[in-house]
Amino acid sequence: MDYREELEPVLGDDKLARKPAEDNENRGKYNGRRIANDLNSIYSTDLLPARDGEEATKQFLQELVNILLAYICKSMKPGSKVLDFHHPHQLKEGLEGFSLDLPDRPENLEQLLVDCQDTLKYGVKTGHPRFFNQLSSGLDIVGLAGEWLTSTANTNLITYEISPVFLLMEEVLLQKMCGIIGWSEEEGDGVFSPGGTMSNLYSVLLARFHRFPEVKTKGMNGLPRLVLFTSEHSHYSVKSSAAVLGIGIDNIILVKCDERGKMLPAELESSIASAKAKGLVPFYVNATAGTTVYGAFDPLNSIADICARHGLWMHVDAAWGGGLLLSSRHRGKLQGIERASSVTWNPHKMMGVPLQCSAILVKKKGLLQSCNQLNAEYLFQPDKQYDVSYDTGDKSIQCGRHVDVFKLWLMWKAKGSEGFGAQVNHCLENAEYLYCKIKSRPDFELVFNSKPEHSNVCFWYLPHSLRSMSPGPERDRRLHAVAPKIKARMMEGGQTMVGYQPLGDKANFFRCVFSNPATQREDVDFLLNEIARLGHDL
Repeated sequence: MDYREELEPVLGDDKLARKPAEDNENRGKYNGRRIANDLNSIYSTDLLPARDGEEATKQFLQELVNILLAYICKSMKPGSKVLDFHHPHQLKEGLEGFSLDLPDRPENLEQLLVDCQDTLKYGVKTGHPRFFNQLSSGLDIVGLAGEWLTSTANTNLITYEISPVFLLMEEVLLQKMCGIIGWSEEEGDGVFSPGGTMSNLYSVLLARFHRFPEVKTKGMNGLPRLVLFTSEHSHYSVKSSAAVLGIGIDNIILVKCDERGKMLPAELESSIASAKAKGLVPFYVNATAGTTVYGAFDPLNSIADICARHGLWMHVDAAWGGGLLLSSRHRGKLQGIERASSVTWNPHKMMGVPLQCSAILVKKKGLLQSCNQLNAEYLFQPDKQYDVSYDTGDKSIQCGRHVDVFKLWLMWKAKGSEGFGAQVNHCLENAEYLYCKIKSRPDFELVFNSKPEHSNVCFWYLPHSLRSMSPGPERDRRLHAVAPKIKARMMEGGQTMVGYQPLGDKANFFRCVFSNPATQREDVDFLLNEIARLGHDL
């Protein structure tokens, strides 16, 4: 579709750039007004007069903005496709003039605009209201504006001298989030990191340093055999943290959960006692607030009691569930989180902030600094003529750090805490609606018969051939093949996307998650009807 058609309601016909040609012969050219030749020149030389270069730059960026706006408009239309699926070999071989190959000589910038449009065409519209595949979805316009500004500024969140406003924004946001968790003004510290996996890595790193500060200089030699605890349903990043930090995956003890995926406190208590009896040294417990598959919330207060008795660091992985803290209706599901030693919270999930935006929040002030500080003199000179306490880059294990704070700050300005809370409520209402719809249909079956705690809804589609079968191994074997076949057809059709997986002894089931506030009930109805349509003949 011509992006002019998508943009007419937004910009008006007279303000639109011409569409790139669709035919292969004219690929890379415009059917009408051409971008000035000097556009290519300013990209490779500085010989043009400043005025000419400025005008050409504006023209190029305006064309790009038009392409992006058309993509945004299309992504928000329920009737449009979520993806135009092609197999890897098809994309690698090239489609309709779109090539992934890198040339030896530069191509003109008109062709680059076409490449930008094609890149969006063959990608997945994660902002589409019928995209249910990942925990992070949606297309927040204010957040997107924040991301554009951040990339334009192109600075590094490391010292006050190069990032003054952004560092102060990070301080304000971290204080706000710590306060929402329930920590006092004297408590709370943090840093934004590249995703929940890195935030969870920070938590294990801090817990080990807090217990054995000598590990920073001497390493693991001489330390006792450390063990950490997490639930069977926790995120895999806890295992990767143990592997990266030299603790070892074999020294992770998986704690049993109930049928809904919640950690059993009695099992945690007995696991700690058993580890101590073997001469091992427990130091860390990871509790999850919003598990990835079931959306379960571990009983935080009971886990905190156990950690307090044994002197263990309690981390809460609220990457998925942290957004519920902004909802007065749902924040009780995280009761006890204020007792945690550290918290992972990903605003790019339930709060809808564009990827990436994740924070590691630490109750004890100064611990991040003492654990990670290395005093690189070429960055952190102590005799700078301003308050060097704002050179917070030394709290991080990174050097270069992307500015993730501005888009969140701008969105908070636009929505307020109340707006985020309403957004969370809407997503969980969608989940409850899906749950009720599935209960009323004979061609679907819920993995659990109780209402979802979070916005995760897990279910099976039952073809006619399986509806009359008694539960048992043969039914499970056949049911296990249903979701992958429907998903393959779904990808080829491109009208919606939802994930599936097995868990434990359960056959493959669909996991639908809601984090996009643009999703409405008619989109939920469409998902169920589409699954039924794609699987009716299985």
